Formats: sequence, structure tokens, C-alpha cells
Amino acid sequence: NTICQEDNLPRFTDCCAKKDPERNDCFLSLKNSSRGFISPFERPNAEAACKNYSDEDIYLCFSFIYDVSRRHPFLYAPTILSVAIHYDEMMKDCCRSTEDSTHNLEECFRRQAPKVVKPIREDGLRQEHTCGILKKFGERTIRALKLVQISQKFPKADFFTVTKLVSDIANMHKDCCRGDMLECMRDREEILHYVCTNQDIISSKIKKCCEKPLLQRSECIVNAENDDKPANLSPQVREFIEDKGICERFAQEKDTHLARFLYEYSRRHPEFSAQMLLRIGKGYEDLLDECCKTGSPDNCCSRGEEELKKHIYETESVMKTSCDIYKEKGDYYFQNELLLSFTKKMPQLTSAELIKFTKQMTTIGSKCCQLSQDKLLPCAEENLDLVLGEICRRHLTNPINPAVCHCCSSSYALRRPCMGKLEIDENYVPLSLTPDLFTFHEDLCTTEEEKLQHKKQEMLINLIKYKPQITQEQLTSITVAFTAMREQCCKEENREACFVKEGPELIKRSEKLLSA
Repeated sequence: NTICQEDNLPRFTDCCAKKDPERNDCFLSLKNSSRGFISPFERPNAEAACKNYSDEDIYLCFSFIYDVSRRHPFLYAPTILSVAIHYDEMMKDCCRSTEDSTHNLEECFRRQAPKVVKPIREDGLRQEHTCGILKKFGERTIRALKLVQISQKFPKADFFTVTKLVSDIANMHKDCCRGDMLECMRDREEILHYVCTNQDIISSKIKKCCEKPLLQRSECIVNAENDDKPANLSPQVREFIEDKGICERFAQEKDTHLARFLYEYSRRHPEFSAQMLLRIGKGYEDLLDECCKTGSPDNCCSRGEEELKKHIYETESVMKTSCDIYKEKGDYYFQNELLLSFTKKMPQLTSAELIKFTKQMTTIGSKCCQLSQDKLLPCAEENLDLVLGEICRRHLTNPINPAVCHCCSSSYALRRPCMGKLEIDENYVPLSLTPDLFTFHEDLCTTEEEKLQHKKQEMLINLIKYKPQITQEQLTSITVAFTAMREQCCKEENREACFVKEGPELIKRSEKLLSA
């Protein structure tokens, strides 16, 4: 109401004309986390920062909270307050030693800054991601996702305890995502109180977390390792296939029956990703939908076991193949493989976007492919899900193409396999060969490897956008010719003149090769 009484906020005029809850939804839709909307943080001069800092300066802390909040509109209030504590600790620690001549102020800030910056970046992305899932796929999907994650983390907790936590956490995300930050904080506090006062039936791995201050407790529990599985837990859940009364239970209490299956299966398989477990749950639901309509569900249901094994094998094979390629090629060439694939699938994305998204995927390879087999899938697919979520949010603001739209809209659990199966966008109109599409200058002779790789990746993207049907053989031939031209010109005294002469010749030969 106060905002709507202000005269100098024209962006909110349309929202103020609506009534709640539509008015609130309208305000939330104006949140903008894109780069450039607000100028990024400038790294402060360490000495100046310490000069302005004092233990009693509450204004400095408020200023930090304000700066973080406006730059990260999807970051939950408890996370912002937790980060503010890390910021204050960093300032106290680094600035109290300024009189010590051996104290390196810049080094102190450089060492401690990740504690402040990392949660802002990573938690902000995860929270925006969660709100995106809730908005696009609804509360049922969020509940299923949380059911899987909590069952994996707390395998000793009984079904009632897990479903209570699922309900409470889903409600917390609803409050947080609709911008009700007081309720968001209250919800989180109540969940933490329940978890920590019921440790004996929930997890043996969170004792130290529950001893921490309230704002640090949540982060600690989220990052705590999964509890050990109960010793008496059977390896399989055959009762969900072989039980005679299965169709009757499915008909009478469908959601509860499916939730119990997900709970039992997830607590037995911490080595699977949450998304894969959701696909297994969806496959089980589809199987019962089909089999319970037949006269002999037993024969039909037994087929589900083979389909389950096939899906697990296919998912593990995709991740293993990707990791094998990463280990063989390394960061730069692995990213180029991804650029080749994703530029064909999504040529509407800009070069900067394609490089950013494939860089994030390459980072996932470096992080996850070194892990043991039981950690690989959760690491790889759950991190990849964040990147795909970012692509889908980009699609919502500026549509990419119908195939991407289908993958982003049809099923959350199937989003990764759907994106993986996408091929060349046949409706894309390739770029024309204009004089400025491929330009070669002496800056290609730079000794800064990162800059050179970036330039070559931009050329690769333009080449694929110009000729989406390019074969691997054609690409290899053009790459070899480009490398030879670059080596030749970088040895010349007048490098620019060499590129001016040899560049158009390379384009002519490449065009002839591509039209053959």
C-alpha cells in the first residue's frame, strides 16, 4: 500500500491497479536478477573499507544487507542475514589487525571473501531455481522433489516424520517465493527447531549443526552428509510390485501410495540423483496406471523391473560417457564439444550465453567426474539441473525455440533427458555470410590463452550458426586450416596485413568445403 502511494515509481502503476493476490504476484514478476540491471559489486579497497568500519557501526551492516538484497532479489532473507554475519566476521578479523605491520590486509580479504560471496551466488541460484520449479510445475513437484531429498538425507527417519518435513519445507518455499520474508524466516526457524529437537529419530549426522547459532544451522544441515542407512533395511522394495492389494491401494490413496514408494526407494539409493528418482517414481505411477486396468496386473507389473534396470543403465551410461570425454579432452575441448551440440540445439542464444552455459557445464565435469561412482550421479545431474533451470528461465523471458519450450514445460523430472535428445533446430534460419561474420586480426596472436580460446569459441559458434549441418570432418578441416593460417601470420613482421590477405582466402576455401 505504501509503495502504491508513491508518485515517483511508474514501474509499479500496473501492479497497483490490481487486487491481492494478483497485485503481489505482479510485484514479484518485476524482480530482476539479470546482470547489468544493477551495477555489480565493486571490490572495495581494503584499507578504505577498514577505515570506515567499526564494531559498533550498525549502518555498515545495514548497507551491506541493502546492497546484497537489491542485487539478489531471489535470495531468501535468512540467507542474507547469515551472509551478513560472515561479512561482519570478515571485517572484524581483517580490520582488527591493521596496526600489525606483518598483517597483509589484501590477503586477509582475499582469503575470507569466499565465505561471503559463495553463499550469495550458490544459494541465490538454488533459491531462484526452486521458485522457478514451484511456479512452473506446481506444489506437487516441489513436494516430490523434497520427499526424495529428505529420504536420501535422513534414511532412518520414518515415513510420518519425512512427510511432515516435506509439508513444512514446501510451505516454507511457498512463503519465501511469494516474498513473504517474515513468514519465510519463521517457517525456517520452526523447521530447524523440529529437526534439532528430534535428532534421535531423524539423523545422527546433525548434532554439531544443531549446536550452531540459528542462522548458521540451516546451511550446516543442508551440507551435512547423508545419514547411514538402517542396518535392517532390505535392499529391494518388492512389495510395491508383488503385493496382491497394490491396485486397490493405488486407487484408494494414490498420492500416499506413490509417496511411500518414493520414500522407500530413495532412502535405499543415495547414489541416485533426485531427478532420476523422480523419473523412477513417474515410471512406477505410469506402470500402475497401465497395469491396474488389465485383468492380470501381476504379469504386467513384473515388466516394470526390466524397464527400471534399463533406465538406470541408460542414465549411468550418459554420465559415464560424458565423464570419459571430459577426462580425455580436458576443459577447453570438452566445452567446445558442448558448444557444438548446444549451438545446434539452441542457435537463438547469443555467443555470450552459449559460452556461459557450456562453461558452467564444463565446471560440473571438473567437479563431479573425479568423484566415486556412488557420488557421481547426484553431483552431476543435480548441478546440471541448475544450469538447465537457468536456460529455461532465460526461455521464459525471451523464447528460444519450440523444442526447448517443450523440454522446459512438459516435465521437471524429464527435463535433462529431453534436452539431451534435442537435435538441430530445423526451423532456424542460418546466418548469412556477411563481411563481419568472420574477421581475423592480429589480436589472434595474443599469448593470453584464455582470451585466444574465447575468440576461437566465438568463431566456432558463428560457424555453426552459419552452417548448422556441418559435419565433424568439415569442422576438423576448417580448424586445421585456421590453425595453419594463424601460425603463419603470427610469424610475419606485419601480422595485420597477413590476416587481411589470408583471412578472406580461408573463408573462400571453407565455403567451398561446406557447400561440397
